[in-house]
Amino acid sequence: MGITYVDGMVTGPDGRQASVRLLVDSGAMYTLLPDPVWRDIGLAAQRQVTFTLADGTTIQRPVSECRVSLLQGEAYTPVILGEPGDEALLGTVTLEILGLVLNPFTRQLQPMRMLLA
Repeated sequence: MGITYVDGMVTGPDGRQASVRLLVDSGAMYTLLPDPVWRDIGLAAQRQVTFTLADGTTIQRPVSECRVSLLQGEAYTPVILGEPGDEALLGTVTLEILGLVLNPFTRQLQPMRMLLA
């Protein structure tokens, strides 16, 4: 096990883009974009969601959607609009939408076995 980062591109509703280095976080449901990134691509809150942190505390954060592009593919996905100081995270919902899984041994993203059931 270790820390894995991937480089990607995020695109807002009006086509503005930003490069982002994302920490692959298999414990996070949603992808998180840091404050300057989501503002630069023109995202706005669509709803508020309550999240539970690892220590059990709960916080509310605004959520929007954007296009996330990685080497392995691209898709629209929900994203948490981070606060100043938050780190960019690649969450499991985005990974599943892209059909990807983190191989913990090689620390690389790879296609997941897709089930139709």
